[in-house]
Amino acid sequence: MINYCSEYISLQKKALESIDRETLAKVIGLFKSALDEERQVFVFGNGGSAANASHFVTDLGKGSSDKTHKRFRCMSLNDNASWITAIGNDYAFEDIFMRQLMNLANPGDLVMVLSVSGDSPNLVKAIEWAKTNQLHSIALVGGKKGRLAELADTVMIIDDTHYGRVEDAHMGICHMITYAFMEKTELQKP
Repeated sequence: MINYCSEYISLQKKALESIDRETLAKVIGLFKSALDEERQVFVFGNGGSAANASHFVTDLGKGSSDKTHKRFRCMSLNDNASWITAIGNDYAFEDIFMRQLMNLANPGDLVMVLSVSGDSPNLVKAIEWAKTNQLHSIALVGGKKGRLAELADTVMIIDDTHYGRVEDAHMGICHMITYAFMEKTELQKP
């Protein structure tokens, strides 16, 4: 087991090293613009990525907002079980995020999707809708990239296909975004 753990840690470090710092800095800038312009931020994913989306929005809406000159207008589209199940039941599971965006989003808002495969139909459909309706889209994906890497305006790829390592690296990106606002005074001011 020691060898397994050592190998896993080594591969996790490699996944984290694959984070493109220039793109991450651009993503932080997109969040700064959304904050300054009072744009809404929508984040979502499936499974472990759904949990990461909820965690990220909690950190952004509470921790980051406690330090900034304005509060982030943010929500995870994973967190309303009754809305998700109503849409899934009455329309299709592929529509669960797109139809929430139809009610809530405006042109210029920011959407961030988290997906290891990059090919989940409900995520792809939501990003297609976002593009058509002039929202800026960010996709955090794994090494397979998938359709989301083709559709999103800004893409961050973790060079691994292991679900656990990619999801951990995505959460690392989310923490770097939120802690940038908590720790960098230049991001806290207008």
